Amino acid sequence: MTLKIFNTLTRQKEEFKPLVPGKVGMYVCGMTVYDFCHLGHARAFLAFDLIVRYLRHKGFDVNYIRNITDIDDKIINRANENGEPFLELVERFATAMNEDFDQLGMGRPSSEPRATGHIGDILRLIETLIEKGYAYAADNGDVYYRVRKFDGYGKLSGKVLDELESGARVEVGDVKEDPLDFALWKGAKADEPHWESPWGIGRPGWHIECSAMSTCCLGDTFDIHGGGPDLKFPHHENEIAQSEAATGKTYANTWIHAGALRLGAEKMSKSLGNFFTIRDILEKYNGETVRLFLISSHYRSHVMYVEEHLQEAQVKLERFYNALQNAGVSSDSDTKDIDNEFSVRFHAAMDDDFNTPEALAALFDLVREVNKASESEKAALASQLKYLGSVLGILQAEPQDFLQSGAGDEAEWIEEMIQKRLEAKKAKDFATADAVRDELAAKGIVLKDGPEGTTWSKS
Repeated sequence: MTLKIFNTLTRQKEEFKPLVPGKVGMYVCGMTVYDFCHLGHARAFLAFDLIVRYLRHKGFDVNYIRNITDIDDKIINRANENGEPFLELVERFATAMNEDFDQLGMGRPSSEPRATGHIGDILRLIETLIEKGYAYAADNGDVYYRVRKFDGYGKLSGKVLDELESGARVEVGDVKEDPLDFALWKGAKADEPHWESPWGIGRPGWHIECSAMSTCCLGDTFDIHGGGPDLKFPHHENEIAQSEAATGKTYANTWIHAGALRLGAEKMSKSLGNFFTIRDILEKYNGETVRLFLISSHYRSHVMYVEEHLQEAQVKLERFYNALQNAGVSSDSDTKDIDNEFSVRFHAAMDDDFNTPEALAALFDLVREVNKASESEKAALASQLKYLGSVLGILQAEPQDFLQSGAGDEAEWIEEMIQKRLEAKKAKDFATADAVRDELAAKGIVLKDGPEGTTWSKS
């Protein structure tokens, strides 16, 4: 089947054809690490984790680059507030980010470059832009990009220069030639991190970092560039202007933007103060539950944060895991696909711009088929369920472990009740044993007696 991806640049779905057959170069703008990641970040980066998983599932060799911005006003200000070196702050929150992403089942990128590790590449790129007349050094040590010189400015976001100019502010003492011009290099302020440059000591602007890191890792032109919903303008627009002016080549062939996570009418963000950290949510919900909640909507759509939707995701996963457990499929079982209607529907959905709602609908129908299948067919269908689930990054846990995780603080009481039932059965007090089973069943706890004892799960 042909994979089609919605390209933000052309505003339509296109057949995906990588530059090199069988290989994909993909760059995603990563975190500015000065605090813990919130659930909105998880929404965006899970979308690209899902895309990478599916591309690899289809047999592509994916070189997935996701950068870390480790020098920025927010980082500098937070480090100063804390009284700690900025690189220590960066390291602490980069580690926390990867810990949180691991809990959500995200794979690590192929490479995770940092801005401070590419200062030389950034300086060379700026020098090229100056030589070609696309950039200029101001008297204060800043270097700016001439937006009006790049004919294609606005082609990604649809912004019109005249409309942008009407909304631009001219600051008193502004050293820019034009209010629309943006900084490539910032002259150093007192007591902030800086590097030597031909224009004096300073540090890179935000936009130039990604142009330098992406082209250094993937070449002047690569297959896919992605990011969160708020990066289309100005960040990605500026990346295109810088990169294509410097190289004279198309920067990225396909642009992918994830939808936002909303809390009420606004997107979840640190700047608005309306956010839950990933760690906040993981205190209440399993990582796979959070993952299923976030991938249940199409990656381009906005997701409304509602507590009940997380609870629904937990219930759906319990249905999946109950089916796996009843079929005897464990976390280390061999799994494989079957050429049937469920596989066809699943792959057709994912080939249509990674349509996870439709792919999950196929899996829910497959669960029903597993539950009603004969014993001779049940194991194979459950194996297929786990196999297809793994493409989405779910159904990776031991069924028993997941099904018991929903019990929370009840687990100890449940074990005590099971022991009470066992003792009653040994004493041939079957009335008490049945009463215990009924009491547990009333709370949604299902017991299963086997050769190795009694196991339980949440129904």
